[in-house]
Amino acid sequence: MENPSLWNQILVWPIVNVLIALYKLFEALGIPSALGFAIIGLTVFIRLVTYPLSKSQLASAKKIQGLKPRLDELSQKHKGDKVKLQQAQLELYKENGVNPAAGCLPLIIQMPVFFALYSVFIQLLTKEHSQTLGILNKVLYHPALHLDSLNLNFLGIDLSVRPNQWQSLGWWLFLVPVLTAGLQYLQTRLMSPPASPTTAASEDQMQSMQKNMLLLFPVMIGYAAFSFPLGLALYWNTFTVFGIIQQLSINKKS
Repeated sequence: MENPSLWNQILVWPIVNVLIALYKLFEALGIPSALGFAIIGLTVFIRLVTYPLSKSQLASAKKIQGLKPRLDELSQKHKGDKVKLQQAQLELYKENGVNPAAGCLPLIIQMPVFFALYSVFIQLLTKEHSQTLGILNKVLYHPALHLDSLNLNFLGIDLSVRPNQWQSLGWWLFLVPVLTAGLQYLQTRLMSPPASPTTAASEDQMQSMQKNMLLLFPVMIGYAAFSFPLGLALYWNTFTVFGIIQQLSINKKS
């Protein structure tokens, strides 16, 4: 984090400064568990900044959902001829003004932001307390943001704790990866096209992959939450909840 690389200067340091500014604000207002609420506030801020990109991604996914019955018809019509099937699918997308890649591009653009956040939280919540303060104060833009101490508790829970420490801290930590996987499954489900009985016995490779990802991705995220500090899970779950709300809003408008 303290290395003055281009990555740190463009993404990591600005995120750190916004996080600590929010932490200082909540602390000045006398709000307990300031770091946890600062993480939530940062998540909302990131969501607002990336809203145009995520809206484009979710809207594209919803359009493709609406074309699912017609895509299934094309799969039946051109069964066994992948070249004609791909041509017919591209024509269908073009007729309806859908660009399949439009849903991936915003996600790709957002990934550097997520990795920067991951870097911030991992370093913030896994290093020794005195070492963390020293690193933070070196990268904060203004002396008013400098920290003498940093309270890692959120509603009585230490945000540096990991669920894989459940044997010494309690079984309740299992609820964190379960909740994380559940929320991710719900969001992935909302973005996935509905199952179609007409192609249940003859799904193409892409459809099969989508079904596998519906289960595999939430499990992967849940496993990651089992190993990462609770502060990172708090960020991810807040981000996912806002994504679910946004997807429900787009689905309702559609």
